[in-house]
Amino acid sequence: MDVSDDFIAGLPKAELHLHIEGSLEPELMFALAARNRVEIPFASVEEVRAAYAFSNLQDFLDIYYQGANVLLTVQDFHDLAAAYFDRAAADGVVHAEIMFDPQTHTDRGIAFGTVIDGLSSAIHEAQARHGMTVKLILCFLRHLDEDAAFATLEAATPYLDRITAVGLDSSELGHPPEKFARVFAEARRLGLKLVAHAGEEGPPDYVRQALDILHIDRLDHGNRSLEDPVLTARLAREGMTLTVCPLSNLKLCVVDDMRDHPIDRMLREGLRATINSDDPAYFGGYIGANYRTAVDARGLTRADCATLARNSFLGSFLPDEAVAAHLAALDAYIAA
Repeated sequence: MDVSDDFIAGLPKAELHLHIEGSLEPELMFALAARNRVEIPFASVEEVRAAYAFSNLQDFLDIYYQGANVLLTVQDFHDLAAAYFDRAAADGVVHAEIMFDPQTHTDRGIAFGTVIDGLSSAIHEAQARHGMTVKLILCFLRHLDEDAAFATLEAATPYLDRITAVGLDSSELGHPPEKFARVFAEARRLGLKLVAHAGEEGPPDYVRQALDILHIDRLDHGNRSLEDPVLTARLAREGMTLTVCPLSNLKLCVVDDMRDHPIDRMLREGLRATINSDDPAYFGGYIGANYRTAVDARGLTRADCATLARNSFLGSFLPDEAVAAHLAALDAYIAA
Protein backbone atom coordinates (compact mmCIF):
# COMPACT_ATOMS: atom_id res chain seq x y z
CA MET A 1 0.00 0.00 0.00
CA ASP A 2 1.36 3.41 -0.95
CA VAL A 3 2.51 5.71 1.83
CA SER A 4 0.79 9.00 1.04
CA ASP A 5 1.78 12.47 2.18
CA ASP A 6 -1.50 12.64 4.12
CA PHE A 7 -0.67 9.41 5.94
CA ILE A 8 2.76 10.76 6.95
CA ALA A 9 1.36 14.13 8.05
CA GLY A 10 -1.37 12.51 10.12
CA LEU A 11 0.93 9.96 11.75
CA PRO A 12 1.29 10.97 15.42
CA LYS A 13 4.99 11.26 16.11
CA ALA A 14 7.64 12.75 18.38
CA GLU A 15 10.70 14.64 17.17
CA LEU A 16 13.75 13.89 19.29
CA HIS A 17 16.62 15.47 17.32
CA LEU A 18 16.00 19.10 16.42
CA HIS A 19 18.41 21.99 16.93
CA ILE A 20 16.21 25.03 17.34
CA GLU A 21 18.88 27.36 15.95
CA GLY A 22 18.92 25.10 12.89
CA SER A 23 15.27 25.90 12.17
CA LEU A 24 16.14 29.54 11.38
CA GLU A 25 14.71 29.99 7.89
CA PRO A 26 16.36 32.62 5.64
CA GLU A 27 13.20 34.75 5.66
CA LEU A 28 13.22 34.95 9.47
CA MET A 29 16.98 35.51 9.45
CA PHE A 30 16.50 38.60 7.29
CA ALA A 31 13.52 39.81 9.35
CA LEU A 32 15.47 39.54 12.61
CA ALA A 33 18.56 41.14 11.07
CA ALA A 34 16.44 44.12 10.06
CA ARG A 35 14.65 44.28 13.42
CA ASN A 36 17.92 44.17 15.36
CA ARG A 37 20.03 46.15 12.86
CA VAL A 38 22.48 43.26 12.48
CA GLU A 39 24.55 42.97 9.33
CA ILE A 40 24.63 39.54 7.70
CA PRO A 41 26.91 38.47 4.83
CA PHE A 42 24.05 37.83 2.39
CA ALA A 43 22.18 40.14 0.08
CA SER A 44 19.03 38.06 -0.37
CA VAL A 45 17.11 35.00 0.75
CA GLU A 46 18.17 33.31 -2.47
CA GLU A 47 21.84 33.99 -1.68
CA VAL A 48 21.42 32.37 1.73
CA ARG A 49 19.84 29.27 0.23
CA ALA A 50 22.61 29.07 -2.36
CA ALA A 51 25.14 29.04 0.49
CA TYR A 52 23.49 25.95 1.94
CA ALA A 53 25.72 23.61 -0.08
CA PHE A 54 27.90 21.76 2.38
CA SER A 55 30.57 19.14 1.87
CA ASN A 56 30.92 18.26 5.56
CA LEU A 57 29.76 19.10 9.05
CA GLN A 58 32.21 21.99 9.52
CA ASP A 59 31.04 23.74 6.32
CA PHE A 60 27.54 23.72 7.76
CA LEU A 61 28.60 24.87 11.23
CA ASP A 62 30.42 27.90 9.82
CA ILE A 63 27.22 29.30 8.30
CA TYR A 64 25.06 28.05 11.17
CA TYR A 65 26.95 30.21 13.67
CA GLN A 66 26.77 33.23 11.32
CA GLY A 67 23.00 32.91 11.16
CA ALA A 68 22.67 32.75 14.94
CA ASN A 69 24.07 36.29 15.21
CA VAL A 70 20.63 37.73 14.45
CA LEU A 71 19.17 36.19 17.64
CA LEU A 72 19.43 38.82 20.37
CA THR A 73 16.20 39.22 22.37
CA VAL A 74 13.61 37.14 24.20
CA GLN A 75 11.21 37.88 21.33
CA ASP A 76 13.74 36.63 18.76
CA PHE A 77 14.05 33.24 20.47
CA HIS A 78 10.30 33.08 20.90
CA ASP A 79 9.71 33.78 17.21
CA LEU A 80 12.33 31.22 16.18
CA ALA A 81 10.80 28.44 18.25
CA ALA A 82 7.19 29.36 17.48
CA ALA A 83 7.87 29.09 13.76
CA TYR A 84 9.31 25.61 14.27
CA PHE A 85 6.38 24.45 16.42
CA ASP A 86 3.88 25.57 13.78
CA ARG A 87 5.71 23.57 11.10
CA ALA A 88 6.14 20.55 13.36
CA ALA A 89 2.45 20.50 14.27
CA ALA A 90 1.55 20.51 10.57
CA ASP A 91 3.78 17.43 10.22
CA GLY A 92 1.97 15.51 12.96
CA VAL A 93 4.47 16.15 15.77
CA VAL A 94 2.65 15.92 19.09
CA HIS A 95 5.78 15.92 21.27
CA ALA A 96 9.17 17.55 20.62
CA GLU A 97 12.44 17.39 22.50
CA ILE A 98 14.43 20.29 21.11
CA MET A 99 18.11 21.08 21.54
CA PHE A 100 19.53 24.54 22.08
CA ASP A 101 23.14 25.74 22.16
CA PRO A 102 23.49 28.34 24.93
CA GLN A 103 27.23 28.80 24.30
CA THR A 104 26.47 30.01 20.76
CA HIS A 105 24.64 32.90 22.41
CA THR A 106 26.36 33.50 25.74
CA ASP A 107 29.69 33.77 23.94
CA ARG A 108 28.13 36.70 22.04
CA GLY A 109 27.08 38.39 25.28
CA ILE A 110 23.47 37.16 25.25
CA ALA A 111 22.25 36.21 28.72
CA PHE A 112 21.33 32.58 29.32
CA GLY A 113 17.97 33.77 30.67
CA THR A 114 17.20 35.61 27.44
CA VAL A 115 17.54 32.38 25.46
CA ILE A 116 15.55 30.16 27.76
CA ASP A 117 12.82 32.73 28.46
CA GLY A 118 12.17 33.12 24.74
CA LEU A 119 12.08 29.38 24.17
CA SER A 120 9.87 28.86 27.22
CA SER A 121 7.27 31.38 26.08
CA ALA A 122 7.09 29.69 22.67
CA ILE A 123 6.70 26.31 24.37
CA HIS A 124 3.73 27.57 26.38
CA GLU A 125 2.22 28.95 23.18
CA ALA A 126 2.73 25.62 21.38
CA GLN A 127 1.00 23.79 24.20
CA ALA A 128 -1.96 26.16 24.03
CA ARG A 129 -2.17 26.37 20.23
CA HIS A 130 -1.28 22.83 19.18
CA GLY A 131 -1.59 20.70 22.32
CA MET A 132 2.09 19.87 21.82
CA THR A 133 4.35 18.91 24.70
CA VAL A 134 7.97 20.04 24.56
CA LYS A 135 11.14 19.28 26.49
CA LEU A 136 14.42 21.21 26.30
CA ILE A 137 17.88 19.69 25.84
CA LEU A 138 20.87 21.90 26.63
CA CYS A 139 23.75 21.00 24.30
CA PHE A 140 27.42 21.58 25.00
CA LEU A 141 29.58 22.61 22.04
CA ARG A 142 32.19 19.88 21.81
CA HIS A 143 34.76 22.02 19.98
CA LEU A 144 35.03 24.04 23.21
CA ASP A 145 36.64 22.62 26.34
CA GLU A 146 35.04 20.88 29.29
CA ASP A 147 35.59 23.92 31.53
CA ALA A 148 33.35 25.91 29.18
CA ALA A 149 30.74 23.16 29.42
CA PHE A 150 30.91 23.26 33.24
CA ALA A 151 30.43 27.04 33.14
CA THR A 152 27.37 26.57 30.94
CA LEU A 153 25.92 23.95 33.26
CA GLU A 154 26.44 26.31 36.19
CA ALA A 155 24.70 29.13 34.29
CA ALA A 156 21.80 26.75 33.65
CA THR A 157 21.34 25.91 37.34
CA PRO A 158 18.56 28.47 38.00
CA TYR A 159 16.62 27.05 35.05
CA LEU A 160 16.97 23.31 35.62
CA ASP A 161 13.23 22.99 36.19
CA ARG A 162 12.84 23.84 32.47
CA ILE A 163 15.62 21.58 31.16
CA THR A 164 15.22 17.81 30.77
CA ALA A 165 18.58 16.71 29.41
CA VAL A 166 22.03 17.73 28.28
CA GLY A 167 23.56 16.81 24.94
CA LEU A 168 26.76 17.10 22.94
CA ASP A 169 26.90 18.61 19.46
CA SER A 170 29.07 20.65 17.05
CA SER A 171 32.26 19.32 15.42
CA GLU A 172 32.53 15.60 16.16
CA LEU A 173 35.90 14.60 14.69
CA GLY A 174 38.74 15.21 17.11
CA HIS A 175 36.36 15.79 20.03
CA PRO A 176 35.53 12.35 21.43
CA PRO A 177 32.79 11.91 24.04
CA GLU A 178 35.34 11.05 26.75
CA LYS A 179 36.40 14.72 26.66
CA PHE A 180 33.16 15.54 28.53
CA ALA A 181 33.00 12.65 31.00
CA ARG A 182 33.03 14.76 34.17
CA VAL A 183 30.46 17.34 33.10
CA PHE A 184 28.09 14.59 31.98
CA ALA A 185 28.52 12.88 35.35
CA GLU A 186 27.65 16.16 37.07
CA ALA A 187 24.59 16.63 34.84
CA ARG A 188 23.44 13.14 35.80
CA ARG A 189 23.94 14.00 39.47
CA LEU A 190 21.68 17.01 38.95
CA GLY A 191 18.94 14.71 37.66
CA LEU A 192 19.27 15.43 33.94
CA LYS A 193 18.96 12.88 31.15
CA LEU A 194 21.96 12.47 28.83
CA VAL A 195 22.20 12.34 25.04
CA ALA A 196 25.15 12.79 22.67
CA HIS A 197 25.91 13.03 18.98
CA ALA A 198 28.15 10.11 18.08
CA GLY A 199 28.79 8.01 15.01
CA GLU A 200 27.79 10.71 12.52
CA GLU A 201 31.29 11.57 11.25
CA GLY A 202 33.08 9.98 14.18
CA PRO A 203 33.96 6.27 14.32
CA PRO A 204 32.08 3.47 16.13
CA ASP A 205 34.47 3.94 19.06
CA TYR A 206 32.86 7.33 19.72
CA VAL A 207 29.55 5.51 20.13
CA ARG A 208 31.13 3.14 22.62
CA GLN A 209 32.54 6.09 24.56
CA ALA A 210 29.10 7.71 24.65
CA LEU A 211 27.66 4.48 26.02
CA ASP A 212 30.39 3.44 28.44
CA ILE A 213 31.93 6.74 29.56
CA LEU A 214 29.08 9.26 29.26
CA HIS A 215 26.38 6.65 30.02
CA ILE A 216 23.91 8.24 27.63
CA ASP A 217 20.18 7.57 27.64
CA ARG A 218 19.82 8.18 23.88
CA LEU A 219 22.16 8.23 20.88
CA ASP A 220 21.98 11.06 18.34
CA HIS A 221 22.73 9.86 14.78
CA GLY A 222 24.70 6.66 15.39
CA ASN A 223 24.90 5.71 11.69
CA ARG A 224 28.46 4.45 11.85
CA SER A 225 27.55 1.98 14.59
CA LEU A 226 26.51 -0.30 11.72
CA GLU A 227 30.17 -0.71 10.77
CA ASP A 228 30.60 -2.81 13.93
CA PRO A 229 28.30 -5.88 14.16
CA VAL A 230 28.99 -6.35 17.87
CA LEU A 231 28.15 -2.73 18.64
CA THR A 232 25.02 -2.96 16.49
CA ALA A 233 23.87 -6.06 18.36
CA ARG A 234 24.52 -4.35 21.67
CA LEU A 235 22.47 -1.29 20.71
CA ALA A 236 19.61 -3.53 19.63
CA ARG A 237 19.74 -5.68 22.76
CA GLU A 238 19.86 -2.65 25.07
CA GLY A 239 17.00 -0.91 23.24
CA MET A 240 19.07 2.24 22.72
CA THR A 241 17.14 4.83 20.72
CA LEU A 242 18.93 6.30 17.69
CA THR A 243 17.75 9.72 16.50
CA VAL A 244 18.43 9.42 12.78
CA CYS A 245 18.25 12.41 10.42
CA PRO A 246 18.08 11.32 6.75
CA LEU A 247 18.17 14.70 4.98
CA SER A 248 20.95 15.87 7.29
CA ASN A 249 22.94 12.73 6.47
CA LEU A 250 22.56 13.49 2.76
CA LYS A 251 23.31 17.20 3.02
CA LEU A 252 26.44 16.63 5.13
CA CYS A 253 27.64 13.75 2.95
CA VAL A 254 27.30 11.10 5.64
CA VAL A 255 25.63 9.21 2.78
CA ASP A 256 26.34 10.06 -0.86
CA ASP A 257 22.87 9.14 -2.06
CA MET A 258 19.62 8.67 -0.17
CA ARG A 259 19.27 5.32 -1.89
CA ASP A 260 22.24 4.26 0.26
CA HIS A 261 20.70 5.40 3.55
CA PRO A 262 20.66 2.69 6.25
CA ILE A 263 17.32 3.55 7.91
CA ASP A 264 15.62 0.35 6.76
CA ARG A 265 18.67 -1.72 7.67
CA MET A 266 18.55 -0.23 11.15
CA LEU A 267 14.98 -1.46 11.53
CA ARG A 268 15.89 -4.91 10.19
CA GLU A 269 18.79 -5.10 12.68
CA GLY A 270 16.36 -4.45 15.51
CA LEU A 271 17.60 -0.96 16.33
CA ARG A 272 15.17 1.51 17.88
CA ALA A 273 15.63 4.03 15.08
CA THR A 274 13.62 7.22 14.76
CA ILE A 275 13.36 9.84 12.03
CA ASN A 276 14.07 13.51 12.78
CA SER A 277 15.00 16.71 10.96
CA ASP A 278 18.16 17.93 12.81
CA ASP A 279 18.61 21.43 11.27
CA PRO A 280 15.70 21.60 8.85
CA ALA A 281 16.18 25.16 7.57
CA TYR A 282 19.65 24.21 6.39
CA PHE A 283 19.06 20.62 5.29
CA GLY A 284 15.99 20.99 3.12
CA GLY A 285 13.05 19.70 5.10
CA TYR A 286 11.21 19.22 8.37
CA ILE A 287 10.25 15.86 9.84
CA GLY A 288 7.54 15.11 7.28
CA ALA A 289 9.98 15.64 4.42
CA ASN A 290 12.46 13.32 6.15
CA TYR A 291 9.82 10.57 6.36
CA ARG A 292 8.83 11.19 2.74
CA THR A 293 12.43 11.02 1.52
CA ALA A 294 13.10 7.80 3.43
CA VAL A 295 9.91 6.24 2.08
CA ASP A 296 10.73 7.16 -1.51
CA ALA A 297 14.42 6.23 -1.40
CA ARG A 298 14.31 3.10 0.73
CA GLY A 299 10.80 1.79 0.08
CA LEU A 300 9.59 2.11 3.66
CA THR A 301 6.08 0.77 4.21
CA ARG A 302 3.24 2.09 6.35
CA ALA A 303 4.26 -0.49 8.95
CA ASP A 304 7.83 0.83 8.89
CA CYS A 305 6.58 4.39 9.37
CA ALA A 306 4.41 3.25 12.26
CA THR A 307 7.42 1.52 13.84
CA LEU A 308 9.51 4.68 13.50
CA ALA A 309 6.74 6.74 15.12
CA ARG A 310 6.32 4.15 17.87
CA ASN A 311 10.07 4.25 18.50
CA SER A 312 9.93 8.03 18.81
CA PHE A 313 7.56 7.81 21.76
CA LEU A 314 9.38 4.87 23.35
CA GLY A 315 12.66 6.79 23.06
CA SER A 316 11.27 10.04 24.43
CA PHE A 317 11.75 11.35 27.96
CA LEU A 318 8.02 11.43 28.59
CA PRO A 319 6.59 9.62 31.63
CA ASP A 320 5.22 6.13 31.00
CA GLU A 321 1.60 7.29 31.24
CA ALA A 322 2.10 9.83 28.46
CA VAL A 323 3.96 7.31 26.28
CA ALA A 324 1.12 4.79 26.70
CA ALA A 325 -1.43 7.43 25.69
CA HIS A 326 0.55 8.37 22.58
CA LEU A 327 0.98 4.72 21.60
CA ALA A 328 -2.76 4.17 21.95
CA ALA A 329 -3.42 7.19 19.72
CA LEU A 330 -0.91 5.88 17.19
CA ASP A 331 -2.54 2.43 17.17
CA ALA A 332 -5.96 4.03 16.65
CA TYR A 333 -4.62 6.08 13.73
CA ILE A 334 -3.10 3.01 12.07
CA ALA A 335 -6.27 0.98 12.61
CA ALA A 336 -8.40 3.73 11.08
